[in-house]
Amino acid sequence: MESFDTVVRFFQDGGSFMLPIAIVLAIGLAIALERFFVLTGAKLANQKAFKQLMPQLAKGDYKQVLNQKSNAGVAKIISSGLERIEHTQRREEIEYAMEEQVLELMPRLEKRTAYLATLANIATLLGLLGTIIGLIAAFSAVADADPAEKASLLSASISVAMNTTAFGLIAAIPLLLCHSVLQTKTTEIIDGLEMAGVKCLNLLTKQNLVSQKTRQTD
Repeated sequence: MESFDTVVRFFQDGGSFMLPIAIVLAIGLAIALERFFVLTGAKLANQKAFKQLMPQLAKGDYKQVLNQKSNAGVAKIISSGLERIEHTQRREEIEYAMEEQVLELMPRLEKRTAYLATLANIATLLGLLGTIIGLIAAFSAVADADPAEKASLLSASISVAMNTTAFGLIAAIPLLLCHSVLQTKTTEIIDGLEMAGVKCLNLLTKQNLVSQKTRQTD
């Protein structure tokens, strides 16, 4: 209970800039949570789709793969490659189709993550601005005060003004950490998509070469 009272007193003593910083922190945390759940779901869906589709590809059951109704990025990339095979057997053309699908998926994975770094900067700047305005008000208040009271008044006012800087940093640090974690998670998912695309492409190329040699032998 004492810790809660300390937090409340800290927030109240910080002045009017504490509320905007708190709003920025709340928005940032909401974005971080939403992105974390979305990216975690995307990663699990990609892993599941990869395990399901690769055995079917190895068997050459392309129709079954194309009939899979999955929103996973891996499924979309593999389907793009198979659809291009219907028009051309060139490895480059199939690879371009898969890369195009990866590029289409990247903005969805990176969506709103960059806002976290911006919000962290805004929280820091709001804290500094609140401190500067608080110091201006403090010096103005002690200008006409009794000389014996100036030191104590100035000390108390500066202590209150510094609360906004502290709260701005308290808000900025976790937002920057969330931004770094989500960026790393997004990069891992994109790398996984590219790796799955390469494995699929190599498998398709190998199967096409085998089928061509079989036809030549016959």
